[in-house]
Amino acid sequence: MKKGLIFLFLLMFVFGFSQSKLTVINEANGTPIPDAIISCSDKILGKTNENGFLEFKSKCKSIQIKASNYFKESALVEDEMTVTLINSSSKTQSIETVILEDKSDPQALEILRKVNQFFNSNSPRSLDSYTYKSYDKISLDIDQDSISAYTEIFNSDFNLFRKQKTKDSMNDVSARRIFSKSKLFLWERAQEYLYSKKYGEKVNILDNRISGLKQPIYELIALQGNRDKIPEQIKPENRGLYRFYLTDSIEVEGRKNFVIRFREVSYKKSVKRRKFNGYLYIDTDTYGIKKIESISKDKNEGNISSTWTFFNNRWFLSEESVKLRMSRMMMNTADAENDPENQQKKHKKSFGTYAYLSSKYFDYESPIEEDQKDFRGYTFTVKNADGKTLQKYRTEPLSEREKNTYFVIDSLGKKYNVDRKARILTGLINGQVRVGSFDFDIGEIVNYNLYEGFRLGLKGKLNENFNPYFSPDYYFAYGLGDDKLKYGIGLDIKTTLDKNSFFRIEYYDDVNSSGEFYRRLWTFRMRMMNYGNNINNDKYYRYEGASVSYLNDVTNGLTLAFAARRNTEEAKFDYNFRNGGASFENFNTLVTLKYSPNSTNIMTPQGKSLIDQKYPELYFNFEQSFKALGGDFNYTRFDALFVQNFKTGLGTTGLRLYGGLVLGEAPIWKHFTMNGLASPSRDINFNLTSYLGFATLEGGKFYNDRFVAYYLTHKLPWYFKSIGQNVSSFDFVLRGTIGDMKHPEYHDFRFRKLDHLYQEVGVEWNNFLSSYFNLGVFYRVGYYTTYSFKQNFAFQFKLKLLEF
Repeated sequence: MKKGLIFLFLLMFVFGFSQSKLTVINEANGTPIPDAIISCSDKILGKTNENGFLEFKSKCKSIQIKASNYFKESALVEDEMTVTLINSSSKTQSIETVILEDKSDPQALEILRKVNQFFNSNSPRSLDSYTYKSYDKISLDIDQDSISAYTEIFNSDFNLFRKQKTKDSMNDVSARRIFSKSKLFLWERAQEYLYSKKYGEKVNILDNRISGLKQPIYELIALQGNRDKIPEQIKPENRGLYRFYLTDSIEVEGRKNFVIRFREVSYKKSVKRRKFNGYLYIDTDTYGIKKIESISKDKNEGNISSTWTFFNNRWFLSEESVKLRMSRMMMNTADAENDPENQQKKHKKSFGTYAYLSSKYFDYESPIEEDQKDFRGYTFTVKNADGKTLQKYRTEPLSEREKNTYFVIDSLGKKYNVDRKARILTGLINGQVRVGSFDFDIGEIVNYNLYEGFRLGLKGKLNENFNPYFSPDYYFAYGLGDDKLKYGIGLDIKTTLDKNSFFRIEYYDDVNSSGEFYRRLWTFRMRMMNYGNNINNDKYYRYEGASVSYLNDVTNGLTLAFAARRNTEEAKFDYNFRNGGASFENFNTLVTLKYSPNSTNIMTPQGKSLIDQKYPELYFNFEQSFKALGGDFNYTRFDALFVQNFKTGLGTTGLRLYGGLVLGEAPIWKHFTMNGLASPSRDINFNLTSYLGFATLEGGKFYNDRFVAYYLTHKLPWYFKSIGQNVSSFDFVLRGTIGDMKHPEYHDFRFRKLDHLYQEVGVEWNNFLSSYFNLGVFYRVGYYTTYSFKQNFAFQFKLKLLEF
């Protein structure tokens, strides 16, 4: 069987001549278009007949379709194709001058300005309360128009199947049945949406089933479409990505609509006429969005559409449909397999595989009876996830192919252990890899700092497969630079499975950088961005001790954590605090708060998972040290971080405002280093981005007991074409900090306080050379500017996925 499958897939990717059937029709009324010229690389393949039909053979991957009084189109070659052409009416032609100048129609832009102006008042969120349901179906399949031809080939007597004598272990499901009788993938989901101005939004996942998986992927089933979002084409900051043209006004469901066609700038070709990428229907009375449809440049490559309905004087999403081409498979016909002469002629059939999405929204109600208990917990709650109640929500029954998909693909999933592989991939979202009953932290495998050099570690935690309430964990780490082993062991004891609420006890012996800004409750993405913060800071201290803590998600957006710690702390650099040496005992308590009211979360068996991080966000830490239980100090320490994004017609502005304060006497590692990333020993400063760092500031050199800082970015709504079809943009960055130290004489080691405003300005090239990185160039300005260019200048790389 394995040999047969290998041979089958080899056949799929052999290129050769393909016989194709093409039908060309008028997009407006669906009538056939005769005498349309079909060509490939300026070579005419034929003309369509009176039925708009042409059968041709070609080695080309794409063809061009041209007809009198229609705009020219292109399409990817498949066995059976239907291509629609747009009539070049006088109304459309009247905007041709604007198109050739590559600028949007001012009338269209004015309409879109009003769409944005009235979006909130048109949104269901402007109501006091509402509820509705949805049913989603996502699949991967052969093009619907090609299923009959595909089945015909697989029903033929293939030689590769003749030799199969033993039964397959997959419940005797052969490759022939997999591809001819079922889809390649199927996922169904039913949801209920509740909203109250008083209690917020609640999304109940009523049921869910994914072919090939026994357990649901919770982070996946919580993904949403255009619901309650301004579509990308409408956003003011994306104006530079599209060109818009007002072409018509028509009546839809008794309401008059503007028709605005648009295209992406990346599809511009100076020597050819434009190709619209889709159209917008905008209600003329309310300026609400009725429909958006995006059509690929190549007609049969895919399309995406979203439709809204007018209910209770608001625009509710009613339907979404997606068809996207994934790949093209080419296969030998039965005649080619049995006849050597035909085989030499390379008779083949080609089939496109597509991803399909169909979402239907229904059962709208507004207003509703509001009950606080219906809104408890996180934004998303999973009511059921085994698929047993889906028939209650399906808007139409499953086809035979869809019914067979669960049987066939579930068998494959069981054989190839797809569940385990899926859990590994989804665990990466939270920075973990799951292996059986263990979750391993990928952020602890390899790190680097100036004190330890390369730090190699292994951090594992027993998950709910071991016990749903008790979760022991451990870590070991070894620094190649300091040649020391570090370790820690802990235990989480959950108080409930409905939310994050647990006690924790732990023991540890490790090192940390001096002046570290507390990162407790930071997301994995934030911590990942900050990994390079200590590459040039060698001022580390050792801490050994134990702690007891409690964490509780009070609400979906508010998390509180309390900890009591008893440590022995020792500087690992030449240091003396008030003639008391470099080693001390410290007993302290720490209160941490995270407030993220607009972020969406879901509770899973693994714990809370962040689905969508939205701003504003506030992180706050309060530490109090006591001269009790042997403690040597009585200091108070605060630090806070505020993050916000603002979107306007001038672009997107991001702000990080943070600071800290130490009151009382404390060793230098309890003060604040200023997050410098630069090194004085390098000819050119080059570093990785840091969430709170400065590209041109020398690492480990400055310390304050109080400071404030800001990190300001602004993304311009101006885009330019990079390599291929990718689009790049620029961000302007301004960073600054100022602080002071009340008693620098307490600390006997070489450092400086930073008591004047330190600033650096820079620009980031997003999607640098179409890569997954952003390249930043920064320059120090103001009081701390030196005569040395290399000290003032720095390059910085940032992984694109880290975003703001």
